[in-house]
Amino acid sequence: MFKPKVPTMPQPTGLITPPAVVEPTAVVQHIPQSSTPLAAQPPPTRPTVQLTPGSVLALVGGGAAVVLVVGAVLVSMLLAVAITGASVAICALVIRSLIASDNQHR
Repeated sequence: MFKPKVPTMPQPTGLITPPAVVEPTAVVQHIPQSSTPLAAQPPPTRPTVQLTPGSVLALVGGGAAVVLVVGAVLVSMLLAVAITGASVAICALVIRSLIASDNQHR
């Protein structure tokens, strides 16, 4: 069950078989008999999407959920950048204060 079965390659026998020859048959082309020219024919209809009240509600709910998730991710990224910037600024102030106090004591 756990051992994979590797397919074996067929070994060449040296015999060459010619490809099968297909006899041509009579080809009958069907030309549609239409009284209207091709430009006047209406385009083929595509299936239309029909929205029910339930599907509209599901689409609105799904869209709102996507907006909320994307908004939460963006706000958390902004908050992470703000916290990082504040901590770097505090570290710079502490290092500056230590350097300044070290220079006054000499």
